Amino acid sequence: MANFLSSSAGDVWLARLLYGGEEGSLDRLLPTISTGLSPRKRTTSQCKSEPPLLRTSKRTIYTAGRPPWYNEHGTQSKEAFVIGLCGGSASGKTTVARKIIEALDVPWVVLLSMDSFYKVLSEEEQLLAASNDYNFDHPDAFDFALLVHTLRKLKQGKSVKIPVYDFTTHGRQKEWKTVYGASVIIFEGIMSFADKELLKLLDMKIFVDTDSDIRLVRRLRRDITERGRDIEGVIKQYNKFVKPAFEQYIEPTMRLADIVVPRGGGNMVAIDLIVQHVHSQLEERELSVRAALASAHQAQPLPATLSVLENTPQVRGMHTIIRNKDTSRDEFIFYSKRLMRLLIERALSFLPSQVHVVQTPQGQDYEGRTFHGKRITGVSILRAGETMEPALRAVCKDVRIGKILIQTNQDTGEPELHYLRLPKDISEDHVILMDCTVSTGAAAMMAVRVLLDHDVQEDKILLVSLLMAEMGVHSVAYAFPQVKIITTAVDKKVNDLFHIIPGIGNFGDRYFGTDAPPDWSDEDMDEPSY
Repeated sequence: MANFLSSSAGDVWLARLLYGGEEGSLDRLLPTISTGLSPRKRTTSQCKSEPPLLRTSKRTIYTAGRPPWYNEHGTQSKEAFVIGLCGGSASGKTTVARKIIEALDVPWVVLLSMDSFYKVLSEEEQLLAASNDYNFDHPDAFDFALLVHTLRKLKQGKSVKIPVYDFTTHGRQKEWKTVYGASVIIFEGIMSFADKELLKLLDMKIFVDTDSDIRLVRRLRRDITERGRDIEGVIKQYNKFVKPAFEQYIEPTMRLADIVVPRGGGNMVAIDLIVQHVHSQLEERELSVRAALASAHQAQPLPATLSVLENTPQVRGMHTIIRNKDTSRDEFIFYSKRLMRLLIERALSFLPSQVHVVQTPQGQDYEGRTFHGKRITGVSILRAGETMEPALRAVCKDVRIGKILIQTNQDTGEPELHYLRLPKDISEDHVILMDCTVSTGAAAMMAVRVLLDHDVQEDKILLVSLLMAEMGVHSVAYAFPQVKIITTAVDKKVNDLFHIIPGIGNFGDRYFGTDAPPDWSDEDMDEPSY
């Protein structure tokens, strides 16, 4: 996993986002799992999102940096690896899951609890639950249809919404949690093996086998201290529902398991074997997207989806200034902003419109046009793409803004997704995706893939960039033929370091006045412009 806390401008930018950014800026990251010794909280089934950190008893793991999960065609080619954890109530499933996550030490792991998918109770069932007479340990208590749908989408890399179940009220909360992007999914629950469609989604099945007396003691402690129940009610529920359900529905599914883990989280031998197997499976699924882009789709005519700003003397003059290595930072910023404004105006002309008649102050009808869509959202690829936001805000009133951070893994050379913040219901919007330079197209493709995974329609995405290489144009257009590409200029070549030739240099460093190590390109640090 890339160490993205080294001393570079891009890393400082990332650190500001994770720890000092806007309020709520991490509400689209995966929920993280604490593996410390604090008591397990079970009042709600999902906790509020935190920075992508997994704190263990020994150290802190940075669970960010999602590598490509698609091929050069832009299509899903790497599904998440799903581990199913089954076992009786209070058998230690969550503890085993956390031990696996700690030992795996891989980015983008999500823990999904079956507790989130209890059915909504009727008034009559609510009364039964209040008197400990409702059977929460029966298969009928779970919404398997929603569970299978959610897990299938998450395995495919899609964005999903997880219900938040409150055990004190026996109901779902109004707000659901958004989860997106997993390399490994650990799904745990008492009925994890009880549904045929659910079993098909599990790549590895683990049964946690714990002595019944230990499970009862754990359940007593949990329900009394965390759910506010009395000892008589807990024992009544255990004898009436929990124990019979385990014997009838849960224990028989042990035969379906690939691995049985006796004694739960204390069995480190079993956990080490599980981790070794998962690592071998992940290695087989590794992708090399950037190398594939460098050799694919080239020497073709420029696509019809590309629109290049007319090369007027003014546009040519501004390019002359910003491409000049001796241009001062102030002039670079000034003329870049001028180009950005022209570029955004050009992009807006491709949005759908409809006839709209208004009356002028002279009492005359004027047949004009108005935007024909629900909303416009701008999404910037950090860091340099963020410099285009003022130009978009200047011409689009009340435009919503999202952000995506993609950086290069210095060990693999592949782009990695480190951060995203997208507005709610972005699937209904026309999205203007902003990046200042695009070289091989790897970062732009990853950003488009993220939008598609959040159900944005491909033909509603407009990629805008000040400068693109032909390689990047071809890569994006081939993978996503309905995405409109708008730029101010296209350069023909990319050198061995994937720098655009003649190019513009590292846009982010020139704009923000930061210096990059000499062997780093703009695509390694901030835009990035692969």
